[in-house]
Amino acid sequence: MKPIKIIPCLDVKDGRVVKEIKFTDMADARDPAEAAFVYSKQGADELAFLDITATIENSSIHTDWVKKIISKTSLPLIAGGGIRNLQDIENLFTLGVSKVALNTITPQNQEFIRKAVARFGSERIIVAIDGIKNPPGNGHSRLETVMPNGDDTHNLELVDWAKQVEALGAGAILLTSKDTDGTKDGFDLEMIRAVTRAVSIPVIASGGAGKLEDMYAAIIEGKAQAVLAASVFHSGIINISELKTYLHSKGIPVNIPHKKYTSPSKSK
Repeated sequence: MKPIKIIPCLDVKDGRVVKEIKFTDMADARDPAEAAFVYSKQGADELAFLDITATIENSSIHTDWVKKIISKTSLPLIAGGGIRNLQDIENLFTLGVSKVALNTITPQNQEFIRKAVARFGSERIIVAIDGIKNPPGNGHSRLETVMPNGDDTHNLELVDWAKQVEALGAGAILLTSKDTDGTKDGFDLEMIRAVTRAVSIPVIASGGAGKLEDMYAAIIEGKAQAVLAASVFHSGIINISELKTYLHSKGIPVNIPHKKYTSPSKSK
């Protein structure tokens, strides 16, 4: 198993980090540049910046905050929200962004993924998939994709879409469950397992972390290659350094700054 990545997420609206609950209610958390600095010190592997304002207003990503975040940390930065064309991606990479997360993608404009991969390389292109879990017998797929604002579905089976995303060349999938997002009740393990079993590219689990054990479950039961969270890191419920120590004690490989990973059995 490759080292598991721990990724704090900065959902930014109107220049402030906010935390959504099931894609709707938002609470102010902190300044994004300040948060980036803190997470860098705690040992995060990557940092995700998602521009909520750009997504809601259908505008371009606000690069001023991207610049400020990059100035505060050397962590690889994943940027998303408001990315509409290849030039937007080019501009972000020029600023120093490591990867982009594309979301408002449907089968009707999937060619954008293919073109982005061809131009920039699959390892730099992440496709974000937001999903819901429908009850049996409601006439819809058990797992279904939704738009980023959570108001609209594609009537598209989530696992089928994940397979298409992989076929288009994306390097990873950022998978978020609308049902568990911000609840701190744990990740949607059924959804994570369904996607990780269907694709060979890395899956980043998002939505629902509330305690250390939730991260462990997403990795061991869900087979996620990375875990992303927001509110538990912003509020201090989970410290990234402590999380890595916990995962290491469970035999899960993690990158600990200035320390080479060894399994617990070998370190005794």
